[in-house]
Amino acid sequence: MNEPNDEIDYPNSTRTRPGLLLDPRRGDLEDDRAATSRRSLLSIAGSLLVEISPSKLLVACSLLILLPAFLLGLAPLLLSAWIGKIKSHLMEATGFGLLLVIIVAIVISWLGWRPLFRIVEQNFWSLNGLAVQPGYAFWREAMRHLIERALKSNTGKKLARVRAASCLVSGLLLVALATIVAIAAWPHTRWIGVVTDMMQPRTLVAPTLANTIFIMSSYLAAASLFWSLADAAGGQPLDIETFDAPSSDARAWRIAHLSDVHIVGERYGFRIESGRSGPAGNGRLVRAMRQLATVHADNPLDYVLVTGDMTDAGTSAEWSEFLEIMAGFPELAGRMLILPGNHDVNIIDRGNPARLNLPFSPAKTLRKMRVISAMKALQGDRMRVLTTSRVGAAPTLADFLDPSVQMIEEFADAGGLRRSVLLSRVWDQVFPLILPPAEGHGVGFALLDSNADANFSFTNALGMISADQARRLTAAFDAHPGACWVLAMHHHIVEYPRPAASFSDRIATALINGSWFLRVLKPYAHRLIVMHGHRHIDWIGSCGALKIVSAPSPVMGRGEEPPHFYVHEIAAGKGGAIRLLAPQLIEVDASTA
Repeated sequence: MNEPNDEIDYPNSTRTRPGLLLDPRRGDLEDDRAATSRRSLLSIAGSLLVEISPSKLLVACSLLILLPAFLLGLAPLLLSAWIGKIKSHLMEATGFGLLLVIIVAIVISWLGWRPLFRIVEQNFWSLNGLAVQPGYAFWREAMRHLIERALKSNTGKKLARVRAASCLVSGLLLVALATIVAIAAWPHTRWIGVVTDMMQPRTLVAPTLANTIFIMSSYLAAASLFWSLADAAGGQPLDIETFDAPSSDARAWRIAHLSDVHIVGERYGFRIESGRSGPAGNGRLVRAMRQLATVHADNPLDYVLVTGDMTDAGTSAEWSEFLEIMAGFPELAGRMLILPGNHDVNIIDRGNPARLNLPFSPAKTLRKMRVISAMKALQGDRMRVLTTSRVGAAPTLADFLDPSVQMIEEFADAGGLRRSVLLSRVWDQVFPLILPPAEGHGVGFALLDSNADANFSFTNALGMISADQARRLTAAFDAHPGACWVLAMHHHIVEYPRPAASFSDRIATALINGSWFLRVLKPYAHRLIVMHGHRHIDWIGSCGALKIVSAPSPVMGRGEEPPHFYVHEIAAGKGGAIRLLAPQLIEVDASTA
């Protein structure tokens, strides 16, 4: 296999043409269209406005925002009209007719309230995930950014106190703002409906939307108060000052942690984020794998963990390159665990950041199936899918996917909306993927899908952990109470304890419900290490008792630091507590990147 970025003499190479005006290997302005390392987010957003499809934007907003808002606000009118109709029948009926009406009312109520409640619940949480939690996270980080810059508190515990205080300030301001909106919406709301209203649906538009605004504003006011108090009272992230000491009698595991390799499908292709500021081709990953193979030969590794963004845009060509590179290192590939990053599933169009997928588009499902295929090839016989409360009896990923293999192949060949919907459900059931501990006091791995359901390239980096994933995850922890766990995901739970140079560095990156997820993990924190990627920079720290390890990108690098990655060593301590030993730094040769 020719390594894409190595110095190879090709026939008619552009190196042999000294008269060439522009060297195409170095790229040009077009390669920087979405490069946040070369352009500001405001500049990119401005260019998107003239390229985005208004018709697609209108349809997407209608399906994702307006329709859920309308259904949520309409629900109390429908319910009250329904109750009113039943009440009138009861008042008119006598004798056997009254008994029949009561029976019919009970049956209809029993059958009808469930789907109505389900509709209300789904649309409420849809709006919460699209607007409320991202809005709170945006507001919180904006306030933190302003307060940190104003107070110039840049280090350690002092910065942690500033961040806790800024949580309270941002929460109280948001409570006030949401309360004002709720009060303004209240006079326009209407909560009692009658059957004749259904004959004039246009008259319901204004009150239903007002109902939704009031419901969501009231929820935001109450939730912001609770979230801000919880964020302020919870542990703030701090750098780890000392690592645990090794012990001769404790079992230890060596984990090579890579992330964000962003494989491209062209020999001189540039990564989306870095543009011409980053490396072309994939040679740097090849060299990183060679160095890792040398490390493994000297001191064997137990696992090679890649926490997402294996590809730059989730295309078939990129996955082909990634799997071909891994095939050249079978010893490492046999120890590899991968999970999806936002670039693997949420990039709509590598060449056009203004592209928007409609919510029912099969393109996103296709990208997910490419990830599923790669995970099955690399770890399908080791990882388990939690279809049962007994982790040991859960099927392997390969066994779980067997009934869907034909459908996946047909979908990849011909698409289809029905197949897309069914396969999206398969995807949701896969995570968290669990590698159970080999023994009661061993180490287990839990791989999460932390990607928010984004349909727009500009919002591709949002992260969110679903309640279903969290429930299955804690069930796995409870099933092995004496084990240590590596919890792997792509996005980081909290912002690092360092001031951001610009506001764009701290928005649309961390989990938008990270504070909630921290509270979910708190009872298990002493036996967990969270390993993630996404930010392309390394950080090793803690948030309360929870240890957190961020992986740098071994391909792109940041600033003056050479690209690098770490080999971590973990061990089981007393009472099931997990111990993190000092890591081994591996620098990647970037001379020809």
